[in-house]
Amino acid sequence: MNGLSFAGLSGILVLAAYAIIMLVIGYFAGRGQPEGEQKTSRGYYLGGSGLGFVALFFTLYASQYSGNSIVGYAPEAYRSGFTWWQSVPFMIAVIAAYLLFAPRLYAIAKREKFVTPTDWVRHRFRSTPVSLLVTVLMLWGLANYLLEQLVAMGQGISGLTGNTVPYQIGVIAFVVVMLVYSWSGGMRAVALTDVMQGIALLVGVAVLLIGALSLVGGDLGAVTQYLADNEPEKLGVPSSEDSVNWLSMIIMIGIGAAVYPHAIQRIYAARSERTLKRSLAIMAWMPLATTGVVFVVGIIGIRMFPGLSEDDSEQLVGLIANEVAGINLFFYALMIVLFGGVVAAIVSTADSALLSFSSVISRDLYGRYIAPNSSERKQVLVGKLAGVVAIALLLVLAWNPPTTLYNIFVLKFELIVQIAPAFILGLYWRRLSAGPLFWGMLAGALVSGAWTVFDIDKFHGIPAGLLGLGLNLAICVVGSLLVPLRETPNTDPLPARTTQPNAT
Repeated sequence: MNGLSFAGLSGILVLAAYAIIMLVIGYFAGRGQPEGEQKTSRGYYLGGSGLGFVALFFTLYASQYSGNSIVGYAPEAYRSGFTWWQSVPFMIAVIAAYLLFAPRLYAIAKREKFVTPTDWVRHRFRSTPVSLLVTVLMLWGLANYLLEQLVAMGQGISGLTGNTVPYQIGVIAFVVVMLVYSWSGGMRAVALTDVMQGIALLVGVAVLLIGALSLVGGDLGAVTQYLADNEPEKLGVPSSEDSVNWLSMIIMIGIGAAVYPHAIQRIYAARSERTLKRSLAIMAWMPLATTGVVFVVGIIGIRMFPGLSEDDSEQLVGLIANEVAGINLFFYALMIVLFGGVVAAIVSTADSALLSFSSVISRDLYGRYIAPNSSERKQVLVGKLAGVVAIALLLVLAWNPPTTLYNIFVLKFELIVQIAPAFILGLYWRRLSAGPLFWGMLAGALVSGAWTVFDIDKFHGIPAGLLGLGLNLAICVVGSLLVPLRETPNTDPLPARTTQPNAT
């Protein structure tokens, strides 16, 4: 790997510059909040529910497009070929799932002043077992998500600097940066760093594609012909089982990513329903602008770096970025933007998950069951400390990552998707009751978890998470129909609108 454009001092300087920018944003975000707001749950975890269009759009973007979207998706396209085009429609499916419930949930959250996703579950079902089970599943998903980002952080920094900054050093350095600025500014700091990384990422990925195309002669047809001549299996029509798996993953990831705890909290953080809808409307175009571009970059990588092993292909984005940076000074400068954007995207996604993890610990466990009479200031402090402890434990796993980024990515959906009926079905179907919901989620989680732990093959291409969700829904629906209507919670999940009728 000698002669890489970002190797040596230049790579370190780029990392240092982005780290300083994030720390400065965190500092001023904390100072810019009204006196005392930073010490309240709504102020720290939701930014006072005052995120405007730009901040909300980019923080939603950062939540959906993690480090895995750049560092992990291109290598998967490299290994799988055109079958991996599925990554584009399942990102589109996430937006479709948001639109199913986000505006409706926002209206209730604003009225009831929700802070954590569990607040909705508690309000709707009034059941401690249901609330606790949802909390456990959310914490599992968030911990897994954080682990994914830590691995992506190390892979990204190592690959993009040509191993000048080793994997472990890169992870530790930026974890410290993340903890400092998120501790200082909470949701406001997270959202503002998301704006910075989102702009850098969008510009950098576009230029990466342009540069990679120029390095292979500017002809995608020639790249496709190369695949046809040398790796035709990456061009072939997927088998029926692969096609079923494709559709299954679109459904599971579309629903699962939309009910991430940190995604739901961004719904709560919107300044208005109109702001939320505008942000989601722009988000609908991002799968093509981000995941679609990364897919093409991965396909071009097959031509640029043929024969990479699975482990080596995990650093494909870094290898291509360094080649593009060597074209001329213009590309070098914009690869610096991409360099920082990828790292900042990973860190910003991790801080979103960490903030949500802390809020669940502080509000849903400590504040409700351990110390219900504690002040909000103390609850926020407990949440911050719990986040530090969680990061320390996950760093031990990230030190020697157990599998590829893609496999880590899929694993968390097996369980997190099981909470979807509580949020989507619960918003629309008043008859859904707590008992069937609890047993449905538990059965779905046990089936999905056991299927994954024992490494059982997919059922005709259908992943375990979706099989578990099917069982989950069956129990929820059948069980709720058997419960007399008078025994369902006396809570109206469909409140009157809180915005103007013409808001869009």
